[in-house]
Amino acid sequence: MAVCDQCGNDYDKSFQILKDGRTYTFDSFECATHALAPVCNACGVRITGHGVEQNETVYCCAHCAERAGAGGLRDRA
Repeated sequence: MAVCDQCGNDYDKSFQILKDGRTYTFDSFECATHALAPVCNACGVRITGHGVEQNETVYCCAHCAERAGAGGLRDRA
């Protein structure tokens, strides 16, 4: 069994994610999302889809990007 890096749960079905040269261990996708998913600069939600980005600032969608003053972005099809 392995201990979740986010919540500390020792779980027999844990999994690992390699990101930026570091290995993380999680017991659920929920913990992985809380630890690794970026946060929308406009509304604060965790971005679990593609999102959009301008000048290294990440948004959950083109609507939030436009609301924050980032122009010319569109949601991916």
